[in-house]
Amino acid sequence: MDYKDENGWRGDTQEPLIPRHGGYRKLKTFQLAQLIYDITVRFCERYIDKRSRTYDQMVQAARSGPQNIAEGSQASGTSKKTEIKLTSVARSSLEELKLDYQDYLRHRRLELWEKTDPRRTELIQRRCKTVDDVALWIREEYQKERAARSKMSIPSTPSRNPSYPGITANAAVTLIIVTCSLLERQIQSQGDSFEKEGGFTERLYQRRRIRGAS
Repeated sequence: MDYKDENGWRGDTQEPLIPRHGGYRKLKTFQLAQLIYDITVRFCERYIDKRSRTYDQMVQAARSGPQNIAEGSQASGTSKKTEIKLTSVARSSLEELKLDYQDYLRHRRLELWEKTDPRRTELIQRRCKTVDDVALWIREEYQKERAARSKMSIPSTPSRNPSYPGITANAAVTLIIVTCSLLERQIQSQGDSFEKEGGFTERLYQRRRIRGAS
């Protein structure tokens, strides 16, 4: 049996006109995107000329990630299309940021970790929650690499020598790859939900149809 409340019609067989939305802070994608933004701000402050366009571009691309995830989550109550669009923008912005980090490494002839590099796996398994957690891992990795190269008497080459900016850029790339993968799944899930359940317009039509029949 249906009943009325201040939010509209509700009942056992009827969904609310505006479903629950927001809650983006609980999304893993938002948490990782925000972490990437914090890493990027610190990275640019230390290693990128503040007067360069690259500085602004990287910071803005990083900021776009969590901002668009949050905005999409908030908009989902009335527009699934907008949610999907903004989540896609977040994913595209992070892809752009990944290219900036890769360019940084390439232009300075620094090593770019391969997909199978164990350091990537180690960082992911560390499950860092804050930029300070990542910074601690970077320091540990730097010290470990220096000790290993010294012990093995490996010839020094600029591209292979451990460096804080090199490790940090690779760490950022690793986290971006993980986040983009999760965002792809999120976008697919949003699309499936929209296809199955429809959006605000479909719910409004259904609500009016039920009212007209009552």
